[in-house]
Amino acid sequence: MTRARIVVLPGDGIGPEVIDAARRVLDAASSRAGLELDYTDELIGGASVDAHGISLRPEVLKLCKSADAVLFGAVGGPTWDDAAPQSERRPGAALLGLRKGLGVFANLRPIRVDPSMVSNSALRPERVRDVDLLVVRELTGGLYFSRPKRRYQTPRGEAAVDTMRYSTPEIERVAIRAFELARRRRRRLCSVDKANILESSRLWRSVVTRLAERYPDVACTHMLVDAFAMDLLRRPQTYDVVVTENLFGDILTDEASMLAGALGMLPSASLGESTPGIYEPIHGSAPDIAGKGIANPIGAILSAAMLLRWSLNNDQAADAIEQAVSRALAQGVRTADIAADGQQPVGTTAMTEAVLDALT
Repeated sequence: MTRARIVVLPGDGIGPEVIDAARRVLDAASSRAGLELDYTDELIGGASVDAHGISLRPEVLKLCKSADAVLFGAVGGPTWDDAAPQSERRPGAALLGLRKGLGVFANLRPIRVDPSMVSNSALRPERVRDVDLLVVRELTGGLYFSRPKRRYQTPRGEAAVDTMRYSTPEIERVAIRAFELARRRRRRLCSVDKANILESSRLWRSVVTRLAERYPDVACTHMLVDAFAMDLLRRPQTYDVVVTENLFGDILTDEASMLAGALGMLPSASLGESTPGIYEPIHGSAPDIAGKGIANPIGAILSAAMLLRWSLNNDQAADAIEQAVSRALAQGVRTADIAADGQQPVGTTAMTEAVLDALT
């Protein structure tokens, strides 16, 4: 039996609830596949601030570096909102530090509309039917990480600066990952930038254009981010793999979640070259519903499937989870965020049980 070491970081808000669900499904699928998982649970984000005074302890980062994969929930909440933006007591700093520390530069966010969810989308059925695209978001550069980044006083009042910086190597590595992924899918890649305004985007476009010459079998196109944001809702079936920088990817994938029905439906995988991947649903900590047992666990469960596929190299077990989710949805099981008018929603536990029952 193959063994793997998983660090579990449930975090704050609904994080512990959805990660518990993901872990139950991951255990069931792994057992069927002959995988034995050794878990280590640690605190991160606000939970770590409360217990240790810091959102990401060095020993937790070290532990993650030695694992095969990291299963992550969500961080943040109003309790810690008064921390300074760059403070180690701010929960969001933990996630950025984890990504930077593990060197996971490519965030994979699949956007697939399950056939049984077509009627739940905010868009008309013909707009979302057969949508199946993959957004590859650069994860360790751009406005989130580049310096200078600070707030300061001027004679005219307070001011702030964030720096949008990208280098050729940063762009190359994520673009190469996107081209390789496109080769495994339908061989179409759209690179999204703001090259009509931003110097960093002009560099981005030139690097991607040059790399496209190495991949003549992949049709490569470029779009400005504002035009793409509109087209994503107008004809999402057009797109296969989309690659873009950090901020644009963050915003566009939240927009794309409305195609799938809700933010709680979408998983993600953050990958580097030879480091453990981080697997997390793209939703936040949702403190307003934390502890109520109504959070949608599907994004976290599908993140567990991505963990099996990308870190443990077990496509069969990953497929089994994804198919189980689809079967549960086809049976009409819905949490409140994806329930249609007049449809009786179920809680987190019942949704998880439905996926487990559908697992074969």
